[in-house]
Order: sequence, then C-alpha cells, then structure tokens
Amino acid sequence: MWPGLAARGTRDPQAPDAATIIPHPFDGRPRTLSQTPGRTQPGNWHSDRMRARSALFDVYGDHLRSRGDQAPVSALIRLLEPVGIAEPAVRTAISRMTAQGWLEPTRVDEAPGYRASARAIERLTEAASRIYRSAPEPWDGRWRLVFLEAPRARAERDRLRQELTYLGYAEHAPGVWLCPYDRPEVDHVVARAGGSARHAVAVELDPDPVGAWDLTGLAASYAAWPDVADRLLRAEPAPADEDEKAFAARFRLVHEWRKFLFDDPGLPAQLLPDDWPGEPAAALFTREAGRLKPAADRFVSRCLGTA
Repeated sequence: MWPGLAARGTRDPQAPDAATIIPHPFDGRPRTLSQTPGRTQPGNWHSDRMRARSALFDVYGDHLRSRGDQAPVSALIRLLEPVGIAEPAVRTAISRMTAQGWLEPTRVDEAPGYRASARAIERLTEAASRIYRSAPEPWDGRWRLVFLEAPRARAERDRLRQELTYLGYAEHAPGVWLCPYDRPEVDHVVARAGGSARHAVAVELDPDPVGAWDLTGLAASYAAWPDVADRLLRAEPAPADEDEKAFAARFRLVHEWRKFLFDDPGLPAQLLPDDWPGEPAAALFTREAGRLKPAADRFVSRCLGTA
C-alpha cells in the first residue's frame, strides 16, 4: 500500500484551505511535529471523530466518482445520516467546500445539487488510486530532492509543509525535501504558496534519507489497525437495514484508512523493515471494503434514486 511516513506540521482541522491540494483533512487529535526536521511522532492517531467536510469528500471520492460526480443536496444529507452527521452540518460543509472551489452548484433531476469541481475530481481520483493501490510504485533507486525557498508568511509555510507531505515528501534537512518518486505537481504547489524550488537527484545521501520518516510510529499505527477496523465494523447505525449498516461500516472503514494518505508516501519495499505491518493492514482493509461494497452500493443507489 503506502509503507512509509512523511513529516507533517500541526494544523487546525477546521481551518479553511481554499488553496490546498489535500482532499481529505484528518480528523481527531492533530499529529504534532517533533523538533527534528522531517520527523513526526504520530502514535495511534485513530479517532472516532468525523467532520462533515471530510465525510463529504469521502462521499464524492468513494461513491460519486462512478455516478457523475454529483448528487442532490437531499441525497448528500441522507448519505451522511448513517454516520451521525446532521443536516445543518452537511449544509454548512457544502457551503464551505463551494467557497473553497471543491464543489459547484448544479441541478440534478431538477433538484438543487452539487457536483465536484475539476480540481476536486483530479485530487479525489489520485487519492482513490492510493487508497486501493494493490502494489507499490516501482523505484529506480534515486532520490528526488527539492531545495525549498519557503514563503515568508507562516500560514503559507505551514500549508506548504502539509501539501509537500501529502505528495510524499519529507524534510531531510532544513529547507531540503526529498521523495523517492517524481511528483510533477510539486513546482505548481510550491509556486502557488509563494515559494520557489530547485531540484536535484541523488543516489546516496548522508544521513540515511529513510530517517526522515518515523517508521516506528507508522508501524505502531498499522499494527493497531486490526483492532481499529474491528471496532469500526462492529458499530452500527440504529435503526438501519442491512444495506445501510454495510454502508455505514464501510464508510467508517474507508474514512479511517484514508488518514494513512497523510502519513504514508509509499517508500519502496527494499527500504522497509522486515515483517512490515503495512502489508497485512492493507490486505485487511481491502478485504473488508470489498466485502461490504455490494450492499453499500445498493444503499447509495437508493439514496440517489437510481436503484
């Protein structure tokens, strides 16, 4: 799946982020940045908290991409009921996402609705490819370095750190970020934040670049995943029929697993410790998400009126 961990800065999960590329802000307790550049101490960050905005990203990314990337407002409200998100929160999140450029108003079967913007579709498609990735990206043994001239404003610097992290970079040394893979969008991300970047490629680096990721912390999160998944799958909305129960269980499972996008850029297998727990964790997620998908799809079709 994505067996590595990227550095991150602390952020407010509710802060507006109109310019961010990140399609799914994390929920719950923020992960805090340690004093060492490029290292985090995430611990077990799994949380029961789910915010309407990130849940809506899940609806569009996991359920509407194959259904025209749009839905009436009434269906969006109904889809989030089983996971405990009330109508006022859904409407507020829709308004914020529209203001941030993620959603666009439209009519769906003559009813008011919203479609994902082109930018949202691009990012959600990329996120889905990482969530359901069956094999790691091939690596040519070279490290891609970015020498970053950061923007002056602290808010923009923090935002840029988050975006570089999401792309799979970690800070190797102050102002020097690295990734094992080419990420063509990095220049656009840096320029949009008001910074500038120079690039280089290296085969050997000192210190060991793998040290920019806290593999111990990530391994602990992956090792905790079976218990987390079991808890998520056992929770049920009440009252609910079997399709609605499957939808809610799968929604919680995907929502929680998606948080690994912010921690795991997919380090090549040869750089990982033996018996890496990310692989069995990914297998468990894939198996359970697939098992629940047919019933969850039936519930989505019912809510959209296409059953």
